[in-house]
Amino acid sequence: MKLNINKPLVIFDLETTGLDMVKDRIIQLSYIKVTPNGEEKRVNLTINPEMEIPKFVTELTGISNADVADKPTFKQIASQLAEEFKGSDLAGYNSNNFDVPMLCEEFLRAGIDFDFSKCRLIDAMAIFRKQERRNLAAAYKFYCGRKMEDDFEAHRADQDTEATFRVLMGQLDRYSDENEPEPERRLKNDMQFLAEFSKQNDNVDFAGRIIMADKKDAKGNTVVNAEGNPVRVEVFNFGKYKGQEVASVLRNDPGYFSWMLSSDFTNNTKQVLMRIRLRESKLK
Repeated sequence: MKLNINKPLVIFDLETTGLDMVKDRIIQLSYIKVTPNGEEKRVNLTINPEMEIPKFVTELTGISNADVADKPTFKQIASQLAEEFKGSDLAGYNSNNFDVPMLCEEFLRAGIDFDFSKCRLIDAMAIFRKQERRNLAAAYKFYCGRKMEDDFEAHRADQDTEATFRVLMGQLDRYSDENEPEPERRLKNDMQFLAEFSKQNDNVDFAGRIIMADKKDAKGNTVVNAEGNPVRVEVFNFGKYKGQEVASVLRNDPGYFSWMLSSDFTNNTKQVLMRIRLRESKLK
C-alpha cells in the first residue's frame, strides 16, 4: 500500500538518557521521510547529550559515552533538523506521549521555536491500542507477521523507526475498505484522519499540565456558542487551580504565572502559558 499524503510524513524515533523531559537528553534520533511521490529518505543520527549516559541506558541501547563523545550536540544540528521537518507531518510509536514532547524540549533548549501545531501527529501505538488494545514487538508480529527480534535489534532508534514504518503501513492495509469488513473499524489512508484518531487526550501542552475543557458559567453549566456547541477553554490540570480556566487564574493571581516560569516545568508548558498570557493581554 502507498501512503496517501499531500505533504511529507516523517516517521521518527528517539533514544534518550532517560524519561525526564526536563533533565534528560536525546542520544539517537532516526527518521524516515516519505514524500508524496513515494520517495523515502532514511537518516540515523547519534547525538552528544552533553551529560553522562547512565549504564542501564547503554545496556539497553548499546550507545555508550565513547560513542557520542565526538558527535554533534542537539543544538549544533537543531536548525538543520527543524528545516528538514518543516512542512511535514510526524509519526512514531508512542510519539505523542514521549518522542514529540522530548523533541519539542530539545528544540526549545536550542533556541528554536518549532511549531508542532502545524504538524499532524500520527501515533501508531495509539492506533494499535484503539484497534487491537498492546508494545511495538506485538504490533510488529500482528501487522507484519514476523517476530521483531528476528528482523531488528532492540532499543535502536533506527531499527524502531523502520519497524514503526512497517507497522503503520500494515495498519492501513489491514483496516482498509478492502480488508476490514466492519465499517466502524476501517481506517482512512489520510493523515488528518489518522492524527485525530491518534489523539488520546485534550492536552494543550505536551506534558498535560494544561488541557482543553468545556467552559462553565457561575452555576457550573456548560457555555455554548451560537451554533449550540460547547465553548472550549484552557484549564489547569494540576495543583490548587486544577479545573480552573488558565486565563482567569492569570488575571486573578499574577504570581502563579511567575511561580510556574521559575519552577521545574517543561519549556513547552512555559511556552504555552506565555502564549495564553500574551493572547489575553491583547484582549484587554
